[in-house]
Amino acid sequence: MLLTRKSTSVSAAPSRLTRNVAGMLGKTIDRRTFLQRSGITLGAGALATQLPFNIVQKAEAAQDAGGKIEVKRTVCTHCSVGCAVDAVVQNGVWIRQEPVFDSPINLGAYCTKGAAIRDHGSTHDSHRLKSPMKLAGGKWQKISWDQALKEVSEKLLAIRKESGPDATYWIGSSKHSNENSYLLRKFVSMFGTNNTDHQARICHSTTVAGVANTWGYGAMTNSYNDEQNSKCILFFGSNAAEAHPVSMLHTLHAKENGAKVIVVDPRFTRTAARADTYYRIRSGTDIAFLWGMLYHIFKNGWEDKDYIKARVYGMDKAKNKPSTIVWAMGQTQHTNGTAIVRASCILQLALGNVGVSGGGTNIYRGHDNVQGATDIGPNPDSLPGYYGIPTGSWKYWSGVWGVDYEWLKGRFASQAMMEKPGFTVSRWIDGVLEKNELIDQDSNLRAVIFWGHSPNSQTRGKEMVEAMKKLDLLVVIDPVPTATAAMAAMVRQDGVYLLPAATNYESSGSATASNRSIQWRENREVRLRQGIRGEDQADEGQGRHARARQRGRPARGQPRRVDHRLHGSIARAAASAHAQHACV
Repeated sequence: MLLTRKSTSVSAAPSRLTRNVAGMLGKTIDRRTFLQRSGITLGAGALATQLPFNIVQKAEAAQDAGGKIEVKRTVCTHCSVGCAVDAVVQNGVWIRQEPVFDSPINLGAYCTKGAAIRDHGSTHDSHRLKSPMKLAGGKWQKISWDQALKEVSEKLLAIRKESGPDATYWIGSSKHSNENSYLLRKFVSMFGTNNTDHQARICHSTTVAGVANTWGYGAMTNSYNDEQNSKCILFFGSNAAEAHPVSMLHTLHAKENGAKVIVVDPRFTRTAARADTYYRIRSGTDIAFLWGMLYHIFKNGWEDKDYIKARVYGMDKAKNKPSTIVWAMGQTQHTNGTAIVRASCILQLALGNVGVSGGGTNIYRGHDNVQGATDIGPNPDSLPGYYGIPTGSWKYWSGVWGVDYEWLKGRFASQAMMEKPGFTVSRWIDGVLEKNELIDQDSNLRAVIFWGHSPNSQTRGKEMVEAMKKLDLLVVIDPVPTATAAMAAMVRQDGVYLLPAATNYESSGSATASNRSIQWRENREVRLRQGIRGEDQADEGQGRHARARQRGRPARGQPRRVDHRLHGSIARAAASAHAQHACV
């Protein structure tokens, strides 16, 4: 059926829309054409009548602000892969970024999280702490740095005098650089306590215990790049495609070289989608699965007899060699996590896959410097470089720090406490709430300092709030107000301090990735907004880094090393830790 228009006349003072439609319509149209034109033309015409044509202008590029442009190399903080990023800074503003194409780790790529790291450097209209804060009368009030440092230090010294140094607890961070981690452990030692810990306790303490008890050093044995030499890669407790996306570049490279990728997981993950073979197991059957594999390996004679005879102790008794096993918190977050880790290590020993290229146990950790902070940082049961805390270790580090051993011993409540491990980060709550006769130190904890750590990843939240309520002093040092501050403010009226801190992108230091590669993170030398960092301090910081460059900092493209000007002993500690692994 056709629709014929009888007349083109319109009412007086026709609207612009009516005139436009009348001009576009023909004398005779079919139903389909009518519906098409009425939907498109009428809609467009109606929109056009409402457009504010007087403010629509031609799009033009913004004028260049001018000024010096610098490129600062940094390391992404989202996970432990260690992707290098070049930050472009103009007039103190981080204006853009590029992945580093000559990085052997990320090979010029990064994931969506890494692509957004510039947001971490923002201070305008953000949740960044811009000045110290104090909880007084149940309300947060802004105070000066002088007042904050004076009050916090006086309270800490008073607690130390009244109840001893072990009445304090210092929580470090896997986000700290190697230098920060090392200096915090040194500071706590000088304060006279071993009550210190950091995030690694929560995520991979079972890895450290399981791997170290198997061959002496609890860390990833090979590198990401070395995966290309593997013939078989087993993901057992790791969803790298989501948790460590860039690491999958090396896995897929290995797959292109012919490696078989196997995923064992209760869930069909994105990593499983890229695998050649996927096995679904029930949660909690990890050890049974691994022992089952070992049963068939020995039954079929696939074990490496020569390797076992030469390098494995305690095992009386392959195909696709070398092969590697990858795990993350899918193994460690179990009540028997250490046993699962040991079973994984024994599997690799039986196959002769440890200490060879393309083999090993590749343990994907979480934070950008969780490995470095564990190597030389605030651990309650060891000094930097995995030295324990017996007399000999303390004498060694007294010499490194240039202090008398007897003086350092005098800082502790006793020699027994000096050589006794402190509370772990998951048990400091008991140090506050338990009866004094039930804890192994003279006094309960009265002060806790959270430095780059938030407890919302831990359990026992209700008890933690009660512990915070009972403390005499709680100090939170972080770029933003964390869950710690929120939890404390729920139950306290005073005694809580928030101290602003710089992000990793605003400070220099080295970071150790999951595969134990050390990279230097350059300070982007951005003059932050007033309140976070004063103008004089920014100028002083810029001058300090200029002097560092004059002293011969490695040029771009050269390997970044630990800054030996800060503490030569940091390098010794790191070398000691890695030398222990080299002996495996």
